[in-house]
Amino acid sequence: MAETIAPEQMKDRIGQELGVSDWVTVDQDMIDKFAEATGDHQFIHVDVEKAKMTPFGGTIAHGFLTLSLLPRLAAEADMPRPEGVKMGVNYGGNKVRFLTPVKSGSRVRGRFKLLDIEEKRPGQWQQTQEFTVEIEGEGKPALIAEWISQFFV
Repeated sequence: MAETIAPEQMKDRIGQELGVSDWVTVDQDMIDKFAEATGDHQFIHVDVEKAKMTPFGGTIAHGFLTLSLLPRLAAEADMPRPEGVKMGVNYGGNKVRFLTPVKSGSRVRGRFKLLDIEEKRPGQWQQTQEFTVEIEGEGKPALIAEWISQFFV
């Protein structure tokens, strides 16, 4: 069970890594479902035979699929949670960089670092985290994002 702390205490964690998630497999079925949901059927994602002829050597996950794993990876990470949260929402991103393609069948995990947190209005908190998606066995991450979310207590 993740530790819960008062939102004010989160300020003491600025600049620190908050947690790391478990590994998640990004398989072809996940990639195909994402293609179906978004309408992005580019062959490098969904055509296994054609993708073998690219420098990737096979299909790769959509960059936005990798980014969309942020909530799942965050939920699975053993990191402190603000207590009393009634609702959380995505606010946006300052930066997102796709650095290394995620090949079908790869395992990824999230690493979370708190960059900033402030109370915008009473009971409404905004936090900025650096979110890194690592690929098992790769030297460079799949992506690094500076992501902003808000939660209400």
